[in-house]
Amino acid sequence: MIEVTRLFDFPYYQLEKHNLEAALVTKKNGTWEATSTKEYIDKANALSRALLRLGVNKNDKIAVISSTNRTEWNIVDIGVLQLGAQNIPIYPTISAEDYEYVLNHSESIYCFVSDKEVLEKINKVKDKTKLKDVYSFDHIEGCKHYSELFDLGKDNSNQAEVEARKDAVTPDDLATIIYTSGTTGKPKGVMLSHNNITSNVLDSIPRLPISTGQTKVLSFLPICHVFERVLIYIYQYAGTSIYFAEAIDKIAENAQDIKPNLMSVVPRLLEKVYDKIYAKGTELSGIKSRLFHWAIELGEQWEPYGKNGAWYEFKLKIANKLIFSKWRAALGGELTTMVSGSAALSPRLTRIFCAAGMKVMEGYGLTETSPVISVGMYRENHFKVGTVGKPIRNVDVKIAEDGEILIKGPNVMKGYYKDPEKTASVMTGDYFHTGDKGEIDPDGFLKITGRKKEMFKTSGGKYVIPTLLENDLKQSRFIEQAMVVGEGEKMPAAIIQPNFEFLRDWIDRKHNHIGKSDKEIATSQVVIDRIQKEIDNCNKSFGKWEQIKRFELTQDVWSVDGGQLTPTMKMKRDVIKNIYKDLYDKIYN
Repeated sequence: MIEVTRLFDFPYYQLEKHNLEAALVTKKNGTWEATSTKEYIDKANALSRALLRLGVNKNDKIAVISSTNRTEWNIVDIGVLQLGAQNIPIYPTISAEDYEYVLNHSESIYCFVSDKEVLEKINKVKDKTKLKDVYSFDHIEGCKHYSELFDLGKDNSNQAEVEARKDAVTPDDLATIIYTSGTTGKPKGVMLSHNNITSNVLDSIPRLPISTGQTKVLSFLPICHVFERVLIYIYQYAGTSIYFAEAIDKIAENAQDIKPNLMSVVPRLLEKVYDKIYAKGTELSGIKSRLFHWAIELGEQWEPYGKNGAWYEFKLKIANKLIFSKWRAALGGELTTMVSGSAALSPRLTRIFCAAGMKVMEGYGLTETSPVISVGMYRENHFKVGTVGKPIRNVDVKIAEDGEILIKGPNVMKGYYKDPEKTASVMTGDYFHTGDKGEIDPDGFLKITGRKKEMFKTSGGKYVIPTLLENDLKQSRFIEQAMVVGEGEKMPAAIIQPNFEFLRDWIDRKHNHIGKSDKEIATSQVVIDRIQKEIDNCNKSFGKWEQIKRFELTQDVWSVDGGQLTPTMKMKRDVIKNIYKDLYDKIYN
């Protein structure tokens, strides 16, 4: 039996152990197209032979940018990795300028893109990079299709060289560089070795309820993120057919087609699903409406392992039959487990979905830890609402004196690419500093209690660096102070103190019909519209997930005496959020 020590070993292990007819399945032109394990490997080898003929050497960097998860991504992944080269996955939604930075910083020499929209961004910056060529997964006029590489690699006379390259790759060799948002504004390149990710895959497998050859999974979280990527390798090892969703908004439709048993989610997705269900429930009347709200109230009280007693479980059976069965049917009817990561999940939502027969296992990790540190599991009492489960095997979690979570294990990154100083700043010996605060309860469950650093995540699992947006906003003459909020929320927003002095002059010059008191300025639609232009201008410099979607203006000046600022004029974030709680609630409720 093949021993899996490098990422490209996974499909070969699958061929030997499971040999699936439908290893990777992508929907094209309305039809689900299956790729067998054998075809997956054959295409990866043809791609490797082609890349050799193009002169790709060990440690060369190949960028891959795809708007959706798809079979082609995985073929390229294996084809690149088994040559000892590195796969550089890039988020499709970042700006063209960020593409340019990542491509240049990584020194990528070839790039694979999924579609026309991504290609257009690449074409804007291609001449400023070291890219020799770009290949697309979709057929796009004026761009080489990636199938041309299969033609180039059809002649297998250099397969022996591919095998030699594979044999030369060691578990400690660099496999991938994943770029994440950095506090300086430039993305950091997290270097992960084959062993970093492979060990994390093998150590996470026992936590997932997978029945070999029977479990169906639906994949839609971005594969460029290490969370979904590790799950893809887990599914390959376990002999599970992977179906790639067409798009986030097609999940329900795709789930109806394939009836998945398992899928990974982020809290924002569960919020959307719940909001949609609740909106439909509010349209009901009479007994149906009362039953719907009774079921939700029951769900909010859910506890694992029958802790609420026999009477509660009896009522839950009725709620399941009458109400929750319809929820499951909307997602294919066979979904039993969802693995949630990337951001904190509301315990209330955990309880409701678990009560509805779709267990949500929350996990915790970072790109720097490949990523899984801990994850819940319903078996063996490894599940507790409000925690991120127990640490997986071989991963040592230590809580520092200041409450910071420190991690040691084979999953901890090799470091930040070309940035030894930054690497040193997050390591103490073998321990990686996560920047998150937490505690381990008496039963061994890890609970996240806060963040050390100002960077936050939205409920969609995207990092936002508020200071970058705030500094940009404060360049506007119309804005005196700005605080970006949105940790754990669906989107970033801003609480803004207008520059009242400048605005009074502006009103005198252009809109002298508007009142000039602070309150009149902050509530004037003309002022609000003008500041919206400043927000729009600021948003152009940031990725979609970072952009400020809403804002509210305060009617007073932020000051040291008012409590909003420190003596050195820094914002007291918690105090400001508390003072303007009404504005915060207006934004998000």
